[in-house]
Amino acid sequence: MLRLFAGIALPPEQRLTLSTICRGVPGVRWVDPGNYHVTLRFIGEVDEGVAADIDEVLAGIDRPPFDLAIAGTGLFGPDEKPRVIFAGLDRCDALGQLRDKIETRLMRIGLAPEGRRFTPHVTLGNVQNGNLIEIRRFVAEHTLLRLTGFRVEAFHLVRSYLTKGGSIYEDVAEYPLRSR
Repeated sequence: MLRLFAGIALPPEQRLTLSTICRGVPGVRWVDPGNYHVTLRFIGEVDEGVAADIDEVLAGIDRPPFDLAIAGTGLFGPDEKPRVIFAGLDRCDALGQLRDKIETRLMRIGLAPEGRRFTPHVTLGNVQNGNLIEIRRFVAEHTLLRLTGFRVEAFHLVRSYLTKGGSIYEDVAEYPLRSR
């Protein structure tokens, strides 16, 4: 079985900049900068036949490149026990349209809809047993974070391996975005 998701990799400059702020909060396991990405659609575990079908439908997506910018930080999870610290993204209609196109194509081959609202973000850290005051302080200090925008010219099908030290990601396929 393959554990898959569709996502956008961040350029090296974005990864480096984000990695410089990810420290100083005990009890948070920071994501390796090489794993920073924007998940477009978590697919989950599928067999190789379904993975081939996924590859085929994703390869047929025809969308133009677009610009994306990282802006702000936030938390996922209950207020009293957040699970994830993330960097947000500026609103981008083209990103939502790409995500919707992926969702539609995957549903056509029989995958169930994802079931949760699309909230584009970059996961920075996973809260293990962090101090809530320190976590909130981190988010408040970086709420005005704004990185230079970058051009999205492709998205990827990514295989995810779960390990005790965190996830390991491997690009399975790249799908270039094409100008119309």
